[in-house]
Amino acid sequence: MVSRRERCNFPAPLPRCHQRPGVLFAGGPREFMAGLSPLVSVLLVAPLMFGLGILLQRGLLNRTLNTGMLPPLLTTFGLSVIVQNVLQIGFSADTQGLDAGSLEVASAQVVPGVTLGVLPLITFAVCVLILAGLNLLFSRTPLGRAFRATSDDPATAELMGINSRQIYGLAMGLSLAVVAVGGVLLGVRTTFAPSDGPARLIYAFETVIIGGLGSLWGTLAGGIILGVSQNVGAQLNPAWFQLAGHLVTLALLAFRPTGLFARTRDA
Repeated sequence: MVSRRERCNFPAPLPRCHQRPGVLFAGGPREFMAGLSPLVSVLLVAPLMFGLGILLQRGLLNRTLNTGMLPPLLTTFGLSVIVQNVLQIGFSADTQGLDAGSLEVASAQVVPGVTLGVLPLITFAVCVLILAGLNLLFSRTPLGRAFRATSDDPATAELMGINSRQIYGLAMGLSLAVVAVGGVLLGVRTTFAPSDGPARLIYAFETVIIGGLGSLWGTLAGGIILGVSQNVGAQLNPAWFQLAGHLVTLALLAFRPTGLFARTRDA
């Protein structure tokens, strides 16, 4: 009997720096797509990033397969440095933002006395729809089963007729498309710069740590818990915004290292 935890053995994913190309490509309307709403630009940016992910995997990251853990990590780290510098040259290092017009201040009354912003509601709805779609993809479709089989045991998946390199390319493309959507929504809600990647990467790690590996809905719950803890900390003291989130993450690591909704099983 071997204890096995659901995991992802795809080549090391690119750091969250690839949220920056997505959001900056969406900001391109100033020069290239004048008058196009950032939210509409998602329809162009997501397919663009999907194609970029496939090309990136096939042209570069596939060369690091079966070479151990270090080469993929070094490759993606070096690529993140290149991406950041290219974005600084192309878009400058200045803080920028995406203008969604009146939608940024629009609100809707949920119940008497309780009003929520329309943009946060759209953001939450998009997140839920994406996670629901990914959950259906991974659990209900042949492609999703191929994703999971390749992640769990690439050699056996190859014996069953699965082209692992093709699956890796689709996985990277899907990852960058989803991250691009998140980047655009983030760019509408707050400012951003090419150097924001490391901070966002920390939040991403904390979200997965809180939610637990292998659980898509756990990731959503982890993000909500992290966001609420950060805002509670900011209410107590503005300087505690990041500290509160870090403390919650450390507490969960101490008392529940696998996360709140980790999917584990013994085989």
